[in-house]
Amino acid sequence: MRYPEFLKESGTIGFVAPAFGCATEPYYTAFQHALERFEGMGYKINLGPNCFVEKGVGISNEPGLCGAELNESYCGRDSDVLISCGGGELMCEVVPYIDFAAIAKAKPKWFMGYSDNTNFTFLSTTLCDTAAIYGPCAATFGMEPWHASVQDAFDLLCGRKDTFGNYDRWERESKKTEETPLAPYNVTEPTVIRNVPDGPVQMRGRLIGGCMDCLLNLLGTEYDHVKEFNERYKEDGIIWFLEACDLNIMSIRRAIWQMKHAGWFAHVKGFLFGRPLHYGEEAFGVDQYEAMTALLREYDVPIIMDLDIGHLAPMMPIVSGAVASVHSEDGAFSIRYEYC
Repeated sequence: MRYPEFLKESGTIGFVAPAFGCATEPYYTAFQHALERFEGMGYKINLGPNCFVEKGVGISNEPGLCGAELNESYCGRDSDVLISCGGGELMCEVVPYIDFAAIAKAKPKWFMGYSDNTNFTFLSTTLCDTAAIYGPCAATFGMEPWHASVQDAFDLLCGRKDTFGNYDRWERESKKTEETPLAPYNVTEPTVIRNVPDGPVQMRGRLIGGCMDCLLNLLGTEYDHVKEFNERYKEDGIIWFLEACDLNIMSIRRAIWQMKHAGWFAHVKGFLFGRPLHYGEEAFGVDQYEAMTALLREYDVPIIMDLDIGHLAPMMPIVSGAVASVHSEDGAFSIRYEYC
């Protein structure tokens, strides 16, 4: 596994928009404020051509132009790290225009983004053996004040921190609007972590995963090299981190069935599930917990649910491709990354 260099003081942060850009409110103002904050901290800024563009369908621009921006920014020398402007809907259409062969040969560079950016963070790991960060997008850094999770993501990007834990509360309803673009997370709900089986959980393995909505699109395509990845790292074992955006309870269960029967869970050591965006839903007597666990019990590995990952903020940064040591006990979760 290849690990990029961390962001140094006075380094250059590059911003790209392979999914949504920051052309509309509240993202435009939040992104502008984030840029001001980074510059005030002494960092240089490099903006990709699509950061403020709104010409694409579910993405910032035409797929070919989004792919070209990412290729040039990743393989070029103008930026030390890359942060995606935002999530999106159709970054899968950009994937054919990403030059994974060139990225695999280029000097590795940290890329951070979540949601639709799974189309790169997951494929960077499985196709290019290059670690990436599943974490907040650019506009998130415009909030005032920064939530502890935002500081954690930046500290990881700078190499100042390698161990992270859950946060006390999470956000059910955001207060960020066009009128309040810099609003911080509205954390009102107490965090309650669930371990299956009950009791302390400890595991170690190599991380892959992301947004299940995106992973299903990639499954079975020419970009699906998960079986090869699993075999390559079978001695480490695999820890899957998963969260869902548009998928409802039944969709999550169907997704797990599909991933399971595609052979994705070979050599699995455990599962980390974030709170789904459709939190608290039930269907046919099945809640989100049964949807996540019913088809996975046969693996006889730990399953940890309602973690701070994904679409219901806050989110702890996850290093896709890293080896992780995980501990969960009495409502406290910790994850430590090893770059090996």
